[in-house]
Amino acid sequence: MVAQTFSMSPRGPFDLAYQQGFFGGWPPFEPDPSAVAMAFPVEGWTHSAAVVLRQPEAGRITGEVHGADGETARAAWEQALAVLSLDVDGTDFPAVGERDPVVGRLQAQHRLMRPTLFHSPYEAACNFVIGQRISIVQARALRARMAVEEGDRISAGGAQLHAFPRPQALLQLESIRGLPDEKVTRLQGIAEAALAGVLDRARLRSLPVEDALAELSSLRGVGPFSSVGIVFRGAGVVDDVTDEPVTKQAVQRLYSLDHLPDQAEVLRIAESWRPFRMWSLVLLHVWIRGEGGGPERPSRAGRDRRHQ
Repeated sequence: MVAQTFSMSPRGPFDLAYQQGFFGGWPPFEPDPSAVAMAFPVEGWTHSAAVVLRQPEAGRITGEVHGADGETARAAWEQALAVLSLDVDGTDFPAVGERDPVVGRLQAQHRLMRPTLFHSPYEAACNFVIGQRISIVQARALRARMAVEEGDRISAGGAQLHAFPRPQALLQLESIRGLPDEKVTRLQGIAEAALAGVLDRARLRSLPVEDALAELSSLRGVGPFSSVGIVFRGAGVVDDVTDEPVTKQAVQRLYSLDHLPDQAEVLRIAESWRPFRMWSLVLLHVWIRGEGGGPERPSRAGRDRRHQ
């Protein structure tokens, strides 16, 4: 199948190389190490595709879609753009930093970096279920192995890429090597929800955040922590503020507060971040996990509750 080519001009500043270096996680693309290559099930779930993205100049992103054609290829291209938050007009994001010097310093330090999302809310949900009570490294290895063993393989520019299994593939499995039976049952419930349209990115973005969180929390194995991750790191809500300890700790340190703020105070401070409150918050999280020395770890009891 001949690769389909696309291009677009980012609305607002964007640096693909920095984004990949900081937030990447995609395997190196041996034919062109400067490119970002991602493989994933395309929403609609009839095909998987590989998308190879490049930034030949500041104002242009190009893409080659492998493994799909026609409308499916276009859907894959648009899904890849959403992963990099390039489906959002970020022209006014720098203005947030002009209103709030704290955010402005972080924007300058990180080249106005945008959030990088999971390939889809479906993959985000699967990630959080797989990752319960194991390390990030273990979870990443399990997902990669599932892609090789059960996902679609796509040839892209001489390289072989593997997509995470489509929902239909998960439903056909009786067991998954390395996962307990309960996690397999939970993954298959997520697969059913994906096929029913519950996890469509556009649908989740269209819902009030509280409604989306409540709906996702009703899925087996998806508690409050995972539902927040699916909505904000899977669907990619742009203008909202999560209510969790890491955000409060980052705000306390960066804004030199003598107390840990409650959610109401965080929201007051974040008012100047509109309409990019989540983009700004991601920069605060990047800071606290790096330069800020790391967030305080929750108690074991707290970790157990959030994974229920």
